[in-house]
Amino acid sequence: MVSILFLIGLLAAVFVGFNIGGSSTGVAWGPSVGAKVINKTAAAALMTVSVFLGGWTVGRNVIDTLGGEIVPQTAFSIEASIVVLSFVGLGMLFANIYGVPVSTSMTAVGAIAGLGLATNSLNRAVVWEIVGWWIIAPIIGFWCGAVIGRYLYPHLDRIFAIQQSDGPLITYGSTGTVPRPTLGPGTTARELTSTGIVLLIACYMSFSAGASNIANAVAPLVGGSLLGVDWAVGLGTIAIGIGAFTIARRTMESVGNGLTDLPLMAATIVMVVAATITTVASWLGIPISLALSTIMTIVGLGWGRATRTATVSDLARGEIESNASVDAATVETDEEVPSIGEERAEDLQNASDLFDPSAVVRFVSFWIIGPSVATGLSYLSFVVLPIT
Repeated sequence: MVSILFLIGLLAAVFVGFNIGGSSTGVAWGPSVGAKVINKTAAAALMTVSVFLGGWTVGRNVIDTLGGEIVPQTAFSIEASIVVLSFVGLGMLFANIYGVPVSTSMTAVGAIAGLGLATNSLNRAVVWEIVGWWIIAPIIGFWCGAVIGRYLYPHLDRIFAIQQSDGPLITYGSTGTVPRPTLGPGTTARELTSTGIVLLIACYMSFSAGASNIANAVAPLVGGSLLGVDWAVGLGTIAIGIGAFTIARRTMESVGNGLTDLPLMAATIVMVVAATITTVASWLGIPISLALSTIMTIVGLGWGRATRTATVSDLARGEIESNASVDAATVETDEEVPSIGEERAEDLQNASDLFDPSAVVRFVSFWIIGPSVATGLSYLSFVVLPIT
């Protein structure tokens, strides 16, 4: 019976990791795939390697938190681990059905907290520290995006805007026994360098996804001493990799087609900020949402671009052109950058919506509802079911 339950636990962990791979790969590699910087297969391969590196290094701290600090390891029986992983998987399914980026990390914390409440073993100090980071992280993301959008983005875009030529980036000569790579027909050294930087940043974001998300799939098994950390990281990587090579092909396409309404420069800025917030939190052992930081950085970047139509004193008086839109981060320009207060609102307009107040309210609501529901249902399950 124990061996059967152990197999069920492994399958539950793989199911969670598989879904994480599907969603996280789209976030990390969608912009690059959408811009045709890399194909989906290569993106999935780089995602898998980067996730492993993130999980093997920084991710161990998050595994320790989820697997033994929110509740003691003794609370994680094999049955309890299966129930917790089931709630994480169901939370992801719920999010996918409604198209809302509910955080896997937040759902996992909620499910484990429900176990702690039911067994009277919850470490409330750790939970409140985690919740504090959930509040701080999106605020940091928003204001980093806002400052960059208002003061730096137009200059960065003018200097470093990524120009993409038609045709292949690199071609390979057929002379000699070893093919020699050369620049494509229209490829410049600047394009090659900027493309390499974009790919490195996507790997960095994948690293942060591994650091924060592998724990969500395997921490209950580690907490219950059903798997060692090394084996758990390997299992999580394989599961996420399977998701990256399969269902992520669709999410990379959908995210890429949506996010590349942002120019690649803007998407790159968002990825750096969000990945840094997530990596730092993971290093501290905090389970945190990569999607949460990403979305709020996009919102901040767009808002910061829109406020370039007004000076600080204008903003303090509430005087900003009513038709200025935070869609503004989608604009690229090769012209001289106007000074703050001199930029026109019509120059910032674009068809894509970076900031839809109703969408932001919906996201924030689900970020609150997701872990709350997971906590409540987990608590009721462990109170009713004789498995603790």
